[in-house]
Amino acid sequence: MTGFDWGPLSLSLWLATVTTVILLALGTPLAWWLSRTRRPWRGPVEALVALPLVLPPTVLGFYLLIALGARGWPGKWWLQVTGDTLAFSFVGLVIGSVLYSLPFVVQPLQTSFEALPRAPLEAAATLGAGRLDRFVSIVLPMCRRGFLTASILGFAHTVGEFGVVLMIGGNIPGRTRVVSIAVYDHVESLNYPAAHQLSAVLLLFSFAVLLGVSWLNRRTGVEETRL
Repeated sequence: MTGFDWGPLSLSLWLATVTTVILLALGTPLAWWLSRTRRPWRGPVEALVALPLVLPPTVLGFYLLIALGARGWPGKWWLQVTGDTLAFSFVGLVIGSVLYSLPFVVQPLQTSFEALPRAPLEAAATLGAGRLDRFVSIVLPMCRRGFLTASILGFAHTVGEFGVVLMIGGNIPGRTRVVSIAVYDHVESLNYPAAHQLSAVLLLFSFAVLLGVSWLNRRTGVEETRL
């Protein structure tokens, strides 16, 4: 593509990669706890996790902007330690993306964990396998479909996010100007050819993601039927 603006796209892909890794690290134990616990505060925790699904992105972005700014305690602490603010920085974008994409990772994992039969785990426990051993050797292989789906959805949702990243990141080239912000910026400046190029890439990417999830679900379903 002649004159294609690769900077926002590469930044978006890097942001989505970092966010997905963090989401899997944080979301896996959270989803496991939600799938197993019967404690009364499970409902409020599930509601908090799912909140970004119904909360307008600008609302979440607004409160994050306050918290990550120089006057919020996280932003003030970060400023004292690093000399830089969390707001309008890549680290701030990662924090916002993790919070906003959390349900897209936790919910598929929780569903996969809840569908896991207890018999293999109980059998492994009777043979002396520890909790971590049981999780690595039994849960991870049997729930690979949930992990793949969660990874794909979390990555894709982060790439396409607009409201949160605009509120806490602004439009700083090379630092916070992700692809969704670049499309908006091109439209505002009436640069429709550039907006069309970026939008077409996002459109093809979104279609490929949905197609991949559909193919993955069918393939995994066939393998489970054979087993």
